[in-house]
Amino acid sequence: MTDAPEADAAPASWREQAVARSLDPARARAEKRVQRFLDAATELMASSPDREFTVQEVVERSGQSLRSFYQYFAGKHELLLALFEEAVRGTAVHLEGVIEAEDDPLERLRLFADAYYRACRPANIKSNSANSAMAEFAQQLLTKQPRAAAQAFAPLAALCEQLLDEAAEAGAIRPGLDHGQITGVILQAVMFSSFGDTIAGTPVINTDQAASNLWDLLVAGLAGSA
Repeated sequence: MTDAPEADAAPASWREQAVARSLDPARARAEKRVQRFLDAATELMASSPDREFTVQEVVERSGQSLRSFYQYFAGKHELLLALFEEAVRGTAVHLEGVIEAEDDPLERLRLFADAYYRACRPANIKSNSANSAMAEFAQQLLTKQPRAAAQAFAPLAALCEQLLDEAAEAGAIRPGLDHGQITGVILQAVMFSSFGDTIAGTPVINTDQAASNLWDLLVAGLAGSA
């Protein structure tokens, strides 16, 4: 009997798939070519008022060929997926740096939530056209392609779940929680809370206080102690 493939195997990222499509045996060269396309698309989004670009513009900006582009990407949508994954991966690396020097497990979790809240704030996103375009693309993914969104958010989810595991092991949070599901709750709460002034109609004047309020809600909930 042939063993069935592992159903839970993590799918390759769109960047990894792009590089894997290359027939070039030198992976490093394929990585560089893919990166040139990603850099070109990022530059075009940052410099365009409407944050739009065409595949031809990306090809011209990258200094490569249209044939080379389609060797790595099936089209513009896959390129956007790769860009979004890169953005999420960069955010995860940033958050790892924020919590790196902290030893207390619960404080590490708080720093994670705080820094991610700040990164998601509209003012921070709108300061860069490429970031704004990626935020819009993220909303489309979440509603229209949830599986692709889950794949893209994997680095952030893995980091958050790791922090929950560490906090539980230290007895800093209550036992028996499904850390995979709680990770989703935390990430969604942080992302949507960062737009709280839009949703609630109350402007966020003090970001520090808003981030603190969110953490209090996450760690203590709404109900008072008995």
